[in-house]
Amino acid sequence: MIRLIVGLGNPGKDYQGTRHNIGFECVERFARQEIGSLIRWRGGFRGEYVEFLKGGKKVTLLKPLTFMNLSGESVAEAVSYYKLQLNELLVVHDELDLPLGVVKLKNGGGDAGHNGIKSIVAALGSRDFFRLRFGLGRPLNEEPAKNWVLKMFTKGELSSLALGLQKACRALDVVLVDGVIKAQNIVNAYE
Repeated sequence: MIRLIVGLGNPGKDYQGTRHNIGFECVERFARQEIGSLIRWRGGFRGEYVEFLKGGKKVTLLKPLTFMNLSGESVAEAVSYYKLQLNELLVVHDELDLPLGVVKLKNGGGDAGHNGIKSIVAALGSRDFFRLRFGLGRPLNEEPAKNWVLKMFTKGELSSLALGLQKACRALDVVLVDGVIKAQNIVNAYE
């Protein structure tokens, strides 16, 4: 069972609402869904976290505040503290290779140039953890991806974004209720 769900993003007001912070947005929405509006995020693991019970088991949601490129430091601290196996970790992150709002679940694999995932792989010494990839799509023009992911979503993207966030929260629920293997068949069938 997944016991730690990490949403990737960058801390601070300058990054709120940007494409690269979709991992933060997903875990924040999921926390509101599971716990309610009176969530008390606590400081720890070089980030903010909240714990709750799901199916009689404790689950932790974590937002690393180390900035994206050092996310692995925060994740490694939490994995060590909770004495987790890597199959109990799920990382939610933005994915340029999927269209906006498409959500896919996978285990392991490459980092696809994502610096947060690179940092986690380096800190854990393994690629073998689950990922919930939230599609952003690629920029339509020649703009470098590293600049594009730090921009806000456009008005024309907001409905796809909202649907994607609904799918991501549903995916996290299915993962925790039914397990990752069963959830992959359900989640990866989403359009």
